[in-house]
Amino acid sequence: MEEAPGEVETKVSEEAPSSNGSEVHLKPEELVAKAIAPVKREFLRPPPLRPCSNDAVNGEPVVNKKVVPSNVVTGKKSRRQLKRERQQERKSASHICPEVAKTGNVSSCRFGGNCRFSHDVEAFKAQKPADLDGDCPFSALEGPCPYGLACRFSSTHKDGFPADSLNAQKKSSEINGLSKDLQKLLWKNKVNFPMADAQLKLLGLLGNGNAKKKNLEPHKEEGDQAVLNGSHIGENNDGEIAYDSVEKVDCPQRAKEVEDHVGDSIALDLRPSKKAKTPLIEKCCSSEVESSGLNLQEKEFERSLIQAELETTPSDNCLAETDMCLKAHPREKKLIDFRGKLYLAPLTTVGNLPFRRVCKMLGADITCGEMAMCTNLLQGQASEWALLRRHSSEDLFGVQICGAYPDTVARTVELINRECTVDFIDINMGCPIDIVVNKGAGSALLTKPLRMKNVIQATSGTVDKPITVKVRTGYFEGRNRIDSLIADIGNWGAAAITIHGRSRQQRYSKLADWDYIYQCARKAPDVLHVLGNGDVFSYLDWNKHISDCAELSTCIVARGSLIKPWIFTEIKEQRHWDISSGERLDILRDFIHFGLEHWGSDTKGVETTRHFLLEWLSYTCRYIPVGLLDIIPQRLNWRPPSYFGRNDLETLMASDSAADWIRISEMLLGKVPSGFTFAPKHKSNAYDRAENG
Repeated sequence: MEEAPGEVETKVSEEAPSSNGSEVHLKPEELVAKAIAPVKREFLRPPPLRPCSNDAVNGEPVVNKKVVPSNVVTGKKSRRQLKRERQQERKSASHICPEVAKTGNVSSCRFGGNCRFSHDVEAFKAQKPADLDGDCPFSALEGPCPYGLACRFSSTHKDGFPADSLNAQKKSSEINGLSKDLQKLLWKNKVNFPMADAQLKLLGLLGNGNAKKKNLEPHKEEGDQAVLNGSHIGENNDGEIAYDSVEKVDCPQRAKEVEDHVGDSIALDLRPSKKAKTPLIEKCCSSEVESSGLNLQEKEFERSLIQAELETTPSDNCLAETDMCLKAHPREKKLIDFRGKLYLAPLTTVGNLPFRRVCKMLGADITCGEMAMCTNLLQGQASEWALLRRHSSEDLFGVQICGAYPDTVARTVELINRECTVDFIDINMGCPIDIVVNKGAGSALLTKPLRMKNVIQATSGTVDKPITVKVRTGYFEGRNRIDSLIADIGNWGAAAITIHGRSRQQRYSKLADWDYIYQCARKAPDVLHVLGNGDVFSYLDWNKHISDCAELSTCIVARGSLIKPWIFTEIKEQRHWDISSGERLDILRDFIHFGLEHWGSDTKGVETTRHFLLEWLSYTCRYIPVGLLDIIPQRLNWRPPSYFGRNDLETLMASDSAADWIRISEMLLGKVPSGFTFAPKHKSNAYDRAENG
């Protein structure tokens, strides 16, 4: 049952206002000139009192003259500490075996005494936290809850359903999962990429010979610099860099094996992992398959892959004749009309599947998954493949991938096209994160136009899905380069390009340069859709950008959707929505419901949902209700002062303290567990104050 906003008992943590006392008396226009939100004077509150020492206040530690609650952390835990905590958790009674929890029968686990999880049902029940209010998120489906005793809504469960009926229902709502059989083949580098390799060979990126890779970096950098200075890339492939050196063995049936990749495909995994290797071509003889040491189910899956590849892969003798026919004609490719559609940008961490469902419910037309690293996908990492998952409500859905080299990206595109259901594949060439850029991916590709060309041509010629590209204006501030490449990008095979109106060096500071986006859109060929990105925060922003440049297909909504996801409703209804705190809480409730369906209704799923809710609240606190502003609409770069809301809940939602975000999560997901800590992952440099406490 929903609590009335006025009845919510809250105690908003004291936080530093972004404007000092002298700015309170400024006129609204003067505040806007200083990028301070012009909140009506009657809602402003005076700056809170500050402790003058670093001593503890009411038992809580003080950091930089701020009271930091005990459940708010000021730093991240090390990987070793997190691993130790996971190992200790598995040994505890709280980590019950999933099969035992689902059925309530200890003998249902096929591992028996060798299971790494606990089988003590009574001990689990004794320490299990109290059930949460509400119904189980899986109660509407025909079947039992897949989490059984571990579900935090187990008191609402109904008995008498077959044990496997829910799995089919759950699979129908979410697709693009990674099967165990495919994951094992990826681990062992035994997946074939015939279309990608044929296209790479056609482009001269796969060599025929035993020669080792030559050091052609000086030549490549010379060509890149020529393009950066304004000249265009020629259509011939002379002088292109051969990233691979592969020996092919002529055989009437098929090439038996290729050498390991020379080493250009570098792993961009942000976590420690085994070194990425290029997959080996499978051997066709049944005796070799039998001796591979695979179990029966895996052998059958492997044989089916081999049979499918044998039917679609051209032989070496006729490869030369069919190379020119491999690339689909532009008219044969599936096309997407982006014009006028509301596109939710791929957003790291917060742009998860439950959040995208919320945005679809509020009017988004196109959704795109979070950026996934190519090398991690080729390694079969389940956490990376989870970023490709799609809900049935996402009727126009794409995935975004990031890689440094054409062979890695092309093989990833073929794998996604083969295993997933997507409408388009977006290649990120604008990510500014250091660990990505230092590996040659993301924004680093903006300094290497020849490699950009190879990546786009290799991927667009491998699959018939539309290939889109996301870029920034350039790498360095004041040195925009995309306008000199925009015509070539269309000729290389990209169906659309998203231009974020900032450079890599600029990150998210200053406003986006929409005049430059318009300039690029006017230079683009007719076959290339141009999508603008940057600071779209109201329907007026949307209308202005669309009307100012007829060549612009649409505008992408990114951070604006994190702060107010109802922006899609505002654009479609052409109004400023003075949304109430109760309506905002209902949106958070929908996210919680979608999150429990996606991450699970057991304790682990509840806390995962809470974590992503808190990450999202670190953005929503920046929203200022329309009724509190002297000038509307709110701009994305405005710093909100310290103010009171129109009721207690609205005041709580305006707090930028992590302690208050935790209080909001407890209203929806119950009390946090003992020892709970949270530190927001993202900290925007567009705001002066710290977000954590």
